[in-house]
Amino acid sequence: MNEKLIKSTLPLLISSAPWPDSHDPPARPLSKVRILVAEDDPVSRKLIANRLEKWGYDVAITNDGAEAMAVLRQREAPLLAILDWSMPEMDGLEICRRVRAAGRPVYIILLTARDGKENIIEGLRAGADDYLVKPFHAEELQVRILVGLRVMALQETLAERVKTLEAAASEISSLKLLLPL
Repeated sequence: MNEKLIKSTLPLLISSAPWPDSHDPPARPLSKVRILVAEDDPVSRKLIANRLEKWGYDVAITNDGAEAMAVLRQREAPLLAILDWSMPEMDGLEICRRVRAAGRPVYIILLTARDGKENIIEGLRAGADDYLVKPFHAEELQVRILVGLRVMALQETLAERVKTLEAAASEISSLKLLLPL
């Protein structure tokens, strides 16, 4: 996870309520947060990528599941991924499962035409953090991205605080050994 991006984004995400209108750009750029778009339909892929770029994001675009997994395996993998369910090579559910099995900290939005309750349940069980049905409203995607980035920022803050507490606990244990009882 790119710690600098999370830290530079956290103040904006926390202060972003009320949510920005679709007509208004974000209050300031999101430090070029990188978002993966994995979509096999060229029209949908272009539409989503253009919208994200307009909102100030750096977009990594792939047209099949294998390419998406390659991007997510990179050292500086995107913080957020928007995945189509049905793609060649590997579907969105399999990507979700593999990302979760690897323990990668990525917020995943499954964006699909499958709108049945059983599909939503299956997608979330596979490891998606959010589920959006096509056709979608641009504002809804925008706020779901902001929620995802806020979750990732809070997760990073929590991880840092846990490390600090673990270091303090270790130091206390060491000091206990030095004190006479």
